[in-house]
Amino acid sequence: MFDPTALELPFPRRRNPHLAVAQAQHLLWLEEFDMLGSRIGPAGYARWDVPTLAALSYPDCAAPELALATDLMAFYFLFDDQFDGPLGRRPAQVAAICEELGGVLQGRPVAGRSACTRAFADLWARITDGMSGRWRARAAYNWEWYLASHPAEAAGRRGGLPPDREGYLTLRRGTAAMESVLDMIERLGRFEVAPAAFHCPQLRQLRQLAADIPSLSNDVRSYEVEAPRGDVNNLVMIVQRERGCSLAEAGALVLAEARQMAARYSQLLDELPRTLEDLELDPEQVTVARRYADGLTGWLTGYLDWEVNTGRYRTG
Repeated sequence: MFDPTALELPFPRRRNPHLAVAQAQHLLWLEEFDMLGSRIGPAGYARWDVPTLAALSYPDCAAPELALATDLMAFYFLFDDQFDGPLGRRPAQVAAICEELGGVLQGRPVAGRSACTRAFADLWARITDGMSGRWRARAAYNWEWYLASHPAEAAGRRGGLPPDREGYLTLRRGTAAMESVLDMIERLGRFEVAPAAFHCPQLRQLRQLAADIPSLSNDVRSYEVEAPRGDVNNLVMIVQRERGCSLAEAGALVLAEARQMAARYSQLLDELPRTLEDLELDPEQVTVARRYADGLTGWLTGYLDWEVNTGRYRTG
C-alpha cells in the first residue's frame, strides 16, 4: 500500500557522524533502566534501528546530545507500546500511569517508582539541563499534552470507532509527541529561538507541517500493524470510512495529502528569509531562527528516511 518514493522531499539527507558512540551509550541506558523485557527483547528492538532515527533526524548535534536523542526516541516507542494490549483499552489505568510520569514534570520524587518513571526522570533532567525557564515551561506543557492524550486514545480503542477528521487531528497531535520532539532541536543545538520568531505564523506553520507530515506517513505505513490490535486513531481508517473507498484508495488519498503538505512546507521555507527580515530581528536572532528551520527540515527528512527501512512497522 505504500510507495517508498511517494514522499520524496527536495532536501539533502544527512547523518550524524557520532552514531556509533551514541549507540553504545544508548545500549547502556537501556540496561540501566531495564527498558527491554517481556514486550520486546534486544533482537526485536534492534530491528527498529532507533539510533539511526536519531542520527538522521538530528544530524548536527554533538555525541552526548545524540545519545540523549536516541534514548528519547526509544522512550517514546517503548512507552507507547505498553498500551498495545489490553491495558490500552483501560483509560483509568492509562491515566494513572501517565499521571505518575507527569509528576516528574512537577518535581515529585521518583524513588521506588517504576523503571519507566525513573527512566523518564533521567531524560527530563538531561532535557532541561541548561535551558531557560521559558523553554522549560514550554517543554513541560508539551510533555503534559503528550502524556494526557493517552487516556483519550485508550477510550477510542475501547469504543472501537474511528473519530472524525478534527477529532483525529486533535488527538494525534497529542499522542504523536511531535511538539516535544521539535523542542529538542533547540535543546540538542544549545540555542533558543526568540519568541517573536518562534511564534510568527510562518514558523508555526512550518513546525505544524513538520509534525503532521510524519504522522500521515506513519498512519499509512503502520496500518497493517495497528488495525488488527484495534487502534482507531489512524487517518487511513477515517478516510476509508468517510469516503466508502478501498483500503488502497484511502492510503493513496492520505499520501496525496501528505505530499500537498510537503509542497507547502517547501514554499514556506523559501519565504522564511523575507519573513525574518520583516520581523526586524537582530542578526543573531535571524541565525538562530534559520538554524531552527534547518532542524525542522532535518527532522522531517530524517524520520521519513528511517521509516522506509525500520522493522518497527513490518508485520513479517
